[in-house]
Amino acid sequence: MLPTENRLRRREDFATAVRRGRRAGRPSLVVHFRSGATDPHAPGESAPPTRAGFVVSKAVGGAVVRNKVKRRLRHLMRDRVVLLPPGSLVVVRALPGAGDADHAQLARDLDAALQRLLGGGAR
Repeated sequence: MLPTENRLRRREDFATAVRRGRRAGRPSLVVHFRSGATDPHAPGESAPPTRAGFVVSKAVGGAVVRNKVKRRLRHLMRDRVVLLPPGSLVVVRALPGAGDADHAQLARDLDAALQRLLGGGAR
């Protein structure tokens, strides 16, 4: 489970990540990434934690399938959130194929998208 301080909950934060951030698409998901907006070296301020949110629409499947996909994505992001810069916003949007994808496929797609967004992959 993703810790509470790393969860993206407010509508404004989702909108900021999607509209002002970069994105990388893969067959089962799209990742929107907005780098930390605050200066981590500013005096008296500690770096805010990286936060992640998930969008799984009805196109993915019924309620059971959507919740299964969200649980898998939260579990995958728990281990990867420490790799991202502090203060970053990440929105993972599941595509219709995510409902049929297994855990390993979601992990591969998420890793590939994050690697591309962090500057490690080619277009």
